[in-house]
Amino acid sequence: MTNIGFIGLGTMGRPMAGHLLAAGHRVFLHDIAPIAPDLMSAGGIACTSSREVAEQADAVIIMVPDTPHVEAALFGKDGVASGISKGKIVVDMSSISPLATKEFAKKIEALGADYLDAPVSGGEVGAKAASLTIMVGGPERAFGTMKPIFDKLGKNVTHVGANGDGQTTKVANQIIVALTIEAVSEALLFASKAGANPALVRKALMGGFASSRILEVHGERMVKRNFDPGFRIELHQKDLNLALEGARSLGLSLPSTAVAQQLFSSCTAHGGKAWDHSAMVRALELMAGHEIAAS
Repeated sequence: MTNIGFIGLGTMGRPMAGHLLAAGHRVFLHDIAPIAPDLMSAGGIACTSSREVAEQADAVIIMVPDTPHVEAALFGKDGVASGISKGKIVVDMSSISPLATKEFAKKIEALGADYLDAPVSGGEVGAKAASLTIMVGGPERAFGTMKPIFDKLGKNVTHVGANGDGQTTKVANQIIVALTIEAVSEALLFASKAGANPALVRKALMGGFASSRILEVHGERMVKRNFDPGFRIELHQKDLNLALEGARSLGLSLPSTAVAQQLFSSCTAHGGKAWDHSAMVRALELMAGHEIAAS
């Protein structure tokens, strides 16, 4: 597959599209903002609408913030649906509602195209390093066609089932990430309040069973007070909303997820919606009257 469309060229989409250009693909680009010069100089082809992207490309990748943005890209004025044709593939790599995803897939398949939901984990760092984890729902044949493309973007690519299952897997991922951030926050806050050096406590824990990628990366952010966004709190709030809404529809209780969402809401109330999600620790620090770096 040579001709690929890419809609949404923000924090994640820009480096991802860059990898496809570097691999020699013709990449048709569209974004609400002007196309970044580095993508154009690498050979990217700017399109004036999502429809134009769909007309030119064999597969269209979408990477935008939320469910309404995906719906607009697909079915809005001059959207993908108005330009897609039989045999093409639409791939939504955004993190959105699993229920909406199933409806979007039905509409696209009615036009003769295949639909994959392929959300990612790994953040901006993973996007730049082409080391994303990609969770794919949709037809096996379409996954097989797109697998070489996914391999240009990530290191761990898994076909998890039917349409919507990719998004469900991403929601599960975000639950684990949020609760692990909460656990690391509480542990370092406890250690610091007790008089221990949080940096040394983190170092010791990295060698034991409590070690995790979040303790490694976000624990360091907490100790060094670096909350410049890699993944913004407002985006993680969106993901946890999907988890809690889904849980209600299934008759499930997710009490720890609800607490994590409240901690994020506390950060947002203090002006932190654009902080990195590791800044959840600030909500706990406010309740404790103590910062972990203050010991």
